[in-house]
Amino acid sequence: MLLSTSASIVIALVMGMAGVGFVVWQLKRVLAYDQGDDTMQAIGAAIQEGASAFLAREYRVIAIFVAIVATVITVFLQWQTAFCFITGAVASAGAGYLGMYVAVRANTRTAAAASRGLHEGLRVAFSSGAIMGMSVISFSLIGMTLLYFFFNGEPNQLVYLTGFGFGASSIALFARVGGGIYTKAADVGADLVGKVEKGIPEDDPRNPAVIADNVGDNVGDVAGMGADLFESYSGSIIAAATLGAALGKADSIAFIGLPFLVAAVGIVSSLFGIYMVTGKERDESELAALIANNTPISKALYFLNKYVSKINENASLEDLLNALRRSVWGASAVILGLSLFAVLLSGLHFNYWLVILVGLVAGNAIAYATEYYTSYTEKPTLAIAKATQTGAATTIIQGFAVGMLSTALPVLITALAILLSIWLGFKADGSLSAGLYAVALAGVGMLSTLGVTLATDAYGPVADNAGGIAEMSHLPKEVRHRTDALDSLGNTTAATGKGFAIGSAVLTALALIAAYMTATKIEDLNLLGPSMLPGLLIGAMMPYLFSALTMMAVGKAAHEIVLEVRRQFHEIPGLMEGTGKPDYKTCVGISTESALREMIIPGSLAVIVPILVGHLLGKEALAGLLVGTLLSGFLLAVMMANAGGAWDNAKKYIETGEYGGKGSDAHKAAVVGDTVGDPFKDTSGPSLNILIKLMTIVSLVFAGSFGSGWLSF
Repeated sequence: MLLSTSASIVIALVMGMAGVGFVVWQLKRVLAYDQGDDTMQAIGAAIQEGASAFLAREYRVIAIFVAIVATVITVFLQWQTAFCFITGAVASAGAGYLGMYVAVRANTRTAAAASRGLHEGLRVAFSSGAIMGMSVISFSLIGMTLLYFFFNGEPNQLVYLTGFGFGASSIALFARVGGGIYTKAADVGADLVGKVEKGIPEDDPRNPAVIADNVGDNVGDVAGMGADLFESYSGSIIAAATLGAALGKADSIAFIGLPFLVAAVGIVSSLFGIYMVTGKERDESELAALIANNTPISKALYFLNKYVSKINENASLEDLLNALRRSVWGASAVILGLSLFAVLLSGLHFNYWLVILVGLVAGNAIAYATEYYTSYTEKPTLAIAKATQTGAATTIIQGFAVGMLSTALPVLITALAILLSIWLGFKADGSLSAGLYAVALAGVGMLSTLGVTLATDAYGPVADNAGGIAEMSHLPKEVRHRTDALDSLGNTTAATGKGFAIGSAVLTALALIAAYMTATKIEDLNLLGPSMLPGLLIGAMMPYLFSALTMMAVGKAAHEIVLEVRRQFHEIPGLMEGTGKPDYKTCVGISTESALREMIIPGSLAVIVPILVGHLLGKEALAGLLVGTLLSGFLLAVMMANAGGAWDNAKKYIETGEYGGKGSDAHKAAVVGDTVGDPFKDTSGPSLNILIKLMTIVSLVFAGSFGSGWLSF
């Protein structure tokens, strides 16, 4: 019996609620772990206070933007779209806040767990990341499915859901940019004065910027990243459903339900992947007892425990990485099996299951390519570490080269995925529209395991914070070694997460551009048209303008932090000797004010420019703008994310004792490279995938208002 679309949406809603249930259970579990001694708890409380204060102020600023845009949409478009816009913004902000809430409480618990062993530290940090991952996909699914039923499941009203994506994208951009400016300004300021000028260790409690740095890890790399991938996940489902509704076939209703159903079974696969890292390890006697019970549940537990990663105290970085890889691959295998049933139950062509396979394979291939270019066990990053022996200049040159070289594989993988998806969709239903729907579905497939892939990303900032707490609490050196191993792995998995995000952004943006062209009734595009080429050029320029603004914002804020840290070392008696007490709150305040001030212009440009181009130059020029932004933004984002990750891990490789270790000339050059890479990988680079999708979804939301253009020929 075939599933109706309403049944598919109900399944998605139920699975979203099940995901929330897991989040609540996992949150209680994480909060039950040991928090460490009084010193650790005091440091953790300072980080919590700074993160909460920043996020509250950031959300107040964003709320003003949301209110203004919702009013404009209500007046010039429809109240339904405005309602969805507000819902998307609230759900995205909620997921980001929850991720930050648990991260700033898991950091002390991770440091305490690392005192007992490497695997214990990984288990606690990864559990907190799992809360972030599952809250993102659960909140998104619940929000979209409830809105679907609110509008009675009418395909012609599905266009209102684009407002949900617009709201999610708006929060994501401001959260990523604001959080990215905050975290990198504090990080750069702390490193330049602390490591380079004063020669003190990273996270040394004498450094006045150290608390701001740790706060920044949470507001930028957790709350910002959560909102970022919430938007990616929601956008991919909305793009597929919108194109499915536009197919105009007798069974087009099934095309709407399939992406929701794939997302629903993705929650099951993500839970499987999370269990592979956090599940209880059992000895052989316990496993034998499980299989002897001869019940379906005991057999399932036996199967799971045979594949739970076993990491001992002597585990290497490669062992840790393989454990996380197994969790992602395990989740991918489960989603493939379950999505086959989803396609068959929807009554659609078998080729659409192959499209999901294409998306999953492409996502994992991009992740593997990213790991290769950013891990310090591989040649590209080792080459950067080697270049540090001849100074900062050669370090930066080599890092840029590695970043630019790293664009080749993701581009080829994504291009092949697009070609295969279009071909499979065309073969299934004989139209280019079906091919474009298949591209959107491949994006859903790529992000279907987001619950676990985001967990592998979100645990990194927690491990980084745990290392800082271990340093400031003067825990034994072996504890810091364990947290450093987890942090280094987190840099690689974070780069992998960014690779997933930008790869899915390209597929989703392409699908949204197709939906925009359908909405504006553009049959084809003439590259030599009078307005098309200017649109392409303006679009190609946008990622560079956006990146320039965000990087200059980091530079200006970091400059203020550097001056403040220098002032405190100069004016506070005994600070360098350890007898004086630094003023942490001033640095936190500087980072907060700078981030909130500097995020306004780049964030607003992403909304204003598409609307201006659409009205001034026309709907064809706007299509050109979107294509230009997609192409240049894809390459620039990959280059920045991978170069930044490689610079960071080259520094960490030297800190293991290579090329003179900490304090050597090679280490100082590596710190400079890492400092340059900080805004690359954590501010500008990851914000570009949001820029690409926000501009396309703004264009889709306002598509009905664009004509030939006021300045058209």
